[in-house]
Amino acid sequence: MVQEVSRAKKAEREQRLSRYPEWRLKQEVSPGLTDVSSIPISRLTHRERDIVHLDATALAEAIRERRYTAVEVIEAFCHVATVAQDLTNCLTEVFFDEGLRRAQELDRHLEATGEVVGPLHGVPVSVKDHILVKGHDTATGYVAWAFRTVAEEDAVVVEILRKAGAVIYVKTANPQTLLSLETNNNIYGRTLNPHNRSLTPGGSSGGEGALIAVHGSPLGIGTDIGGSIRIPAAYMGLYGLKGSVGRMPHAGLLGSHDGMDAIVGALGPLATSARDLALFCRVMLQYEPWLVEPPLLEIPWKQDVAEGASIPDRLTIAILWDDGVVTPHPPILDALKRARDALLAAGHDVITWEPLYHQESWDLMLKLYFLDGGEEYRQVLEHDPPVPQTEWILSQVPNGGKPYTIAEAFKINLERESFRAKAHRRRIEPCRGDPGPRHDMTRWWGYTSYWNLMDYPAVVFPVGRFRATDYKPAQLPAGVMHVGAPRNETERAVRAEWDPRTYDNIPVSLQLVGRRLNEERLLGMLGKVEAALLRFQNQQ
Repeated sequence: MVQEVSRAKKAEREQRLSRYPEWRLKQEVSPGLTDVSSIPISRLTHRERDIVHLDATALAEAIRERRYTAVEVIEAFCHVATVAQDLTNCLTEVFFDEGLRRAQELDRHLEATGEVVGPLHGVPVSVKDHILVKGHDTATGYVAWAFRTVAEEDAVVVEILRKAGAVIYVKTANPQTLLSLETNNNIYGRTLNPHNRSLTPGGSSGGEGALIAVHGSPLGIGTDIGGSIRIPAAYMGLYGLKGSVGRMPHAGLLGSHDGMDAIVGALGPLATSARDLALFCRVMLQYEPWLVEPPLLEIPWKQDVAEGASIPDRLTIAILWDDGVVTPHPPILDALKRARDALLAAGHDVITWEPLYHQESWDLMLKLYFLDGGEEYRQVLEHDPPVPQTEWILSQVPNGGKPYTIAEAFKINLERESFRAKAHRRRIEPCRGDPGPRHDMTRWWGYTSYWNLMDYPAVVFPVGRFRATDYKPAQLPAGVMHVGAPRNETERAVRAEWDPRTYDNIPVSLQLVGRRLNEERLLGMLGKVEAALLRFQNQQ
């Protein structure tokens, strides 16, 4: 069954890609070539390159001003997406024909009326596989769901994107179970990191990250219940936002544990600029999604705050250097040191944040993830062998693999609320202990899952690339990190992955965390942080 479904889904995807032979690579790329990040745009015209290097905000403006047509924009991104798929295995459902037809409709509308249909008129947007797109499969990385989950309607987020004028043209890979920070399943196989194909692109929105990183999409939609937007964004050198639950649309997602609300994921954007994160949020809330999805909070978007209004010129920011479980790899610690120096130079106050209960937070998250003892996962995977990262997470199911009783579940919810009362303050920290491990070697989610437990908004932003040649770690402030023997087996495994040569030219990113339901202030603070980093870099 597994092989039959896999062959059929891959054949379906290939048949759709093969309709456009002009977009395929003209010669095969050696499997041994690890960094393929520049290849997808290598055969574009100068005009196409200019298009795919624009962020979503600039694209919307350029189409509105008729510098580009929606058709030539979607054609350029489809061209890159085709090559990206061949090199990284990042796509699942391909429907370029639909995207081209919609782009033609949008161009005719603009020509006839002189007006755009909405703020994303003509902007291509890619969508993670488990988000419903009408007329297309929603296999979600499960063999058992393939060909059986064709969406009869759009998810709320997709419905709003269409109203805003966005062009939907592909769905992207997510892992088996979704509960993974890598992207691998038995339908399509493994998605690769375009910067180094021997490394993971992260997960569970790994297809989105890989596609956007090589300019195959200007804006993608992911989901995050433990780091699944932020980790791919970090590994790919992108921006990614996980908001608090209840702010962004969430209805119309397919996945295990539907109806379980002890811990809830958040839907959000991955993008090439911070302003595109705000653009996505502004568009979503402009269409008042709480009218069609009642659990959402009626909190209109405050764009002026996202752009810095009411954000103090002098911030107090805490830096978490080490969470007490896993010390980050040297490039991440170096980035924290640069951020600290830049913030101080810009006149901000910086304090060291002492880690609070990070191992305890992960232990609690495991209970919340597996209230049913992992039973639903085991049922869906009955004829779908667990891939390595699924085996790893299922090996951590607590309570001896037995479901919690209702009384025990109530106590776990109380434990969650008690934990949330313990920690608060804006802070900069790693989003991972490493810049992106080898495939199947992800071992610690704590830097990101902590904020799902707290339900605080968190944004990932790129700070540069690691260069292995003549590398020397930065001199860190005394006492901010653990030195000596590994404190636990998780840290031992993460530490064993460190080799400067492995991570040469890999993006390095950090995470900024704000207060619950304050996504606008978080992005406003990010603007201050990035301004300080840029000023510091120029001075150096």
